Amino acid sequence: MSFELFDRVHKELSITGQAFYEGILAISEVVNRKVEIIRLHWQASSLLQRIDDVTARVGRLIAVQVSDRLHSRLQPDSIVYAVDEALTDARAHIHELKRSLMQVDAQIRELKLEATHQDLLLLHHDLTVRSAGIERLTVAHRAAAAGQPLSAAPHALASSVATVLRGPVLLSPSSDLVLQPGDIVIVIGPQTELDHFTHWFTGQRPLTPARTRLPQGVGTPA
Repeated sequence: MSFELFDRVHKELSITGQAFYEGILAISEVVNRKVEIIRLHWQASSLLQRIDDVTARVGRLIAVQVSDRLHSRLQPDSIVYAVDEALTDARAHIHELKRSLMQVDAQIRELKLEATHQDLLLLHHDLTVRSAGIERLTVAHRAAAAGQPLSAAPHALASSVATVLRGPVLLSPSSDLVLQPGDIVIVIGPQTELDHFTHWFTGQRPLTPARTRLPQGVGTPA
């Protein structure tokens, strides 16, 4: 009996230790990602500063050349050549810096996408354990919501709309907001309510188990 108890305690401790280890790894991954994002932002800021420095240097050169021309120190051809050479070098340098900046920006976007994905997984878990969910619903042309304000929605629904996406615009879900076909509505709430609200936005009835009606007298106790 003591061996069985010891084995059970050992297994529970192993499971707890594994969960703790996985939790530490998850936290360290999040921290490392944020540190990397900060480092990339600093690198992007440095590249932007270098672009500004190149632009300022060319501006100072042009100002000096024009000033010398006004004082007749140099011939016009030499001024044009010096300015043209400076602009050519600056254009090549800035092009290289912008290419590096685009690479850094792509890395930042990728890391932020990973962070967003992790946040969505956590949000999904938090909602699921509470029998809730989040839905992305597109307003259909023939749906009841098309052309109607949010105030016309079912009472429980009005408080569940998180935001409305219309083209590139993020709209606040105010009660007087008139929904248009093609609008993307983000709804958060109890899963049972979300299943019923789907029809108001999309015109499609939720998939519910069909009830089979038995003939009279069949399946009833004798």
